[in-house]
Amino acid sequence: MPATEDNKTLAVRALDELFNRGNLEAAEELVHPEFLNHEAAAGRPPGPEGMRQTITWIRNAFSELNFTVHDVVAEGDRVVVRCDMSGRHTGELMGLPATGESFSVQHIHVFRIAEGKLVEHWANRDDLGCMVQLGLAPELHNHH
Repeated sequence: MPATEDNKTLAVRALDELFNRGNLEAAEELVHPEFLNHEAAAGRPPGPEGMRQTITWIRNAFSELNFTVHDVVAEGDRVVVRCDMSGRHTGELMGLPATGESFSVQHIHVFRIAEGKLVEHWANRDDLGCMVQLGLAPELHNHH
């Protein structure tokens, strides 16, 4: 099987195991010790520990968290995943109390794979769309 297929399997498995299932132990197996998340909060450490902190943070803010994968494209050491992230806001989010509202927004994640593990991550996320759906940001198109 070509490496690109293995890389695609790894990226999809990581989203499922780590984020959908909240399996923190899987970070050691799936995340490179030098993992760098370019989207991470300031001061978050590299490697599996940083990934565990990200998963814990997002799963504390959102219940029913689910990444639904639509496209996976791989070339060289990169994997691009187009997916929807959905969930319900049932925990504190950046100091804002839970709204109980559900949301679904589109994400594009880019992973660099090395030694069979995730070693670098970038993303384009519709965070504004998420906040609007949760009632935490004004609607962008208010026609009165």
